[in-house]
Amino acid sequence: MQQTKWYRGVFHTRCAVYVKAFVFDGSSQMERTQEDGAFFTPCRPHAADICRMPKKERGKNNEYAGHRIDRSRVSVWRLYALRPLAGKQVGIDPSAKTPAVVHEDGRDYVPTDGWTVFAHQFSSIAGAGPVTGAIQAAAFGWLPVLLWVLLGGIFFGAVTDFGALYASVKNDGKSMGMLIEKYIGKTGRKLFLLFCWLFCGIVIAAFADMVAGTFNAYGADGALVEAAQTNGAAGMVSIMFMVFAVIFGLLQKNLHFTGWKENVISIVFIVLSFVVGANFPIILGKAAWSYITFVYIFFAAVLPMWLLKQPRDHMTTFMFVAMIVGAVLGLIVNHPVMNLPVFTGFTNAKLGTMFPILFVTVACGAVSGFHSLVSSGTSSKTVTNEKDMLKVGYGAMVLESLLAVIALCVAGASAAADGTPADGTPFQVFSRGVASFFVGFGLDQHFASVFMTMCVSALALTSLDAVARIGRMSFQELFSVDDMEHAEGWRKLLCNVYFSTFLTLAFGFLLTKIGYANIWPLFGSANQLLSALVLATLCVFLKVTGRSNKMIFPPLIIMLCVTFTALVQRLIAMVKAISNAAAVTIPLARPLGVLCSLQTACS
Repeated sequence: MQQTKWYRGVFHTRCAVYVKAFVFDGSSQMERTQEDGAFFTPCRPHAADICRMPKKERGKNNEYAGHRIDRSRVSVWRLYALRPLAGKQVGIDPSAKTPAVVHEDGRDYVPTDGWTVFAHQFSSIAGAGPVTGAIQAAAFGWLPVLLWVLLGGIFFGAVTDFGALYASVKNDGKSMGMLIEKYIGKTGRKLFLLFCWLFCGIVIAAFADMVAGTFNAYGADGALVEAAQTNGAAGMVSIMFMVFAVIFGLLQKNLHFTGWKENVISIVFIVLSFVVGANFPIILGKAAWSYITFVYIFFAAVLPMWLLKQPRDHMTTFMFVAMIVGAVLGLIVNHPVMNLPVFTGFTNAKLGTMFPILFVTVACGAVSGFHSLVSSGTSSKTVTNEKDMLKVGYGAMVLESLLAVIALCVAGASAAADGTPADGTPFQVFSRGVASFFVGFGLDQHFASVFMTMCVSALALTSLDAVARIGRMSFQELFSVDDMEHAEGWRKLLCNVYFSTFLTLAFGFLLTKIGYANIWPLFGSANQLLSALVLATLCVFLKVTGRSNKMIFPPLIIMLCVTFTALVQRLIAMVKAISNAAAVTIPLARPLGVLCSLQTACS
């Protein structure tokens, strides 16, 4: 039976094209062939958008199309070109079916509303990095930090996040590791996935230790700390968030709430969580909260996205927005003085040289390899329409950069008049500063403190549950093969959802014993190395598929320079440390030996 169909594709010319073809045997090679240079999807063209292709371009594109399509099964009848995609270099196609729709499985591949995916993306990437990094790097002055956050966030980080999301969506929701295998090779894939898994363990350890320390109600001497009630209330709010997230997910699954109904339910559950938490605080130590945190992220990693992860991210986003709005209004109304110095010099006694330390410290607020793992690991599997990719991949990063700028302003307002930074960790400085703004607006001191403590912990928790899931998936992909049905028993065990999650979290739990302060510098360096690897992969992907990769080269070159410079500095520091240790040990041993010999000779 012969029939005709219209198809829409994107070629190396970055023009959308409509192809009208005869299809035989009820099947089309066009539908099955997703070559790197041409992506075809069935469509119904709009006459208003179609224009006759210029003669000079007609032959080239016909030859290219004929090269990609099996002529024995498909006979190209006529070829038309659509005007370039409104300046969109990569070619977003709203009519294309996304991996979430094609591979829907109710667990990882879940078609989701665009704003819900945005909430998931933002809450997952807006972890401890934008606050901690911006405030720590302010030791070089607030101007270098501000410039790097603005330039890096818009032209580096947002481009990387969107690029990773786009590449994954165009390749059936494959993670960065699987994309590396497709465009670079299997060895590169294995090395990347191993590095990715190790990196996820570092993130889990750093953020889990941070959360447990935030909710901890006891000091080193075993006595209750001054903020025990506040910390306990914030911990209870977090637990209620988890409970209401499950209820929210079940309601969404059965009743399909959208728009304002979904938002109202989310806000109601947030209010109920704070009411319960404020009245029934849980007073526990750091060890107990650490166990609770790991139990939560285990379930977040194995349960379907719609049941726990997505609803909690939706609720958390409202809380983050309230925090950001409150901080912005507080800065505008109070108009505090920026007490931090503008620029302190290219060298800091504590941190080192501004290049590359500034670019390593301000990671998540400007560019982050971790973000690409979220884009390709979870978000790409939930995007329902390609048109949502821009606000999810690009918009979420821009909003996170705004959070980093706010954190910098709050730190500047909290500093002393002589420029001395406020006491406490970056999180404590940020939390106290924004809480004071809320108190100035008339809110109760206890409520403001609980709210900000919860926000601070949520910044880490939302990244924790995302990275636990990504770590599990990376471990599975590391040992998976194409034919898992006939794979060896040990391979099936390692690729089991629950077993791989347990091993990933066990590795992270062991690293928590090192302590947050010792893990964070390692996290920053590994994070930027990961971003360089992702940018290199995106360059190859865009080149192979005939798309422009010029916008990727600047961030790639700079991040490679940053990463390798930091690596060289670390190596030099290690060599100096070893040399100093040897200089202390060996010269002392030699005189002692000579002295002993003289004493023996004299006797």
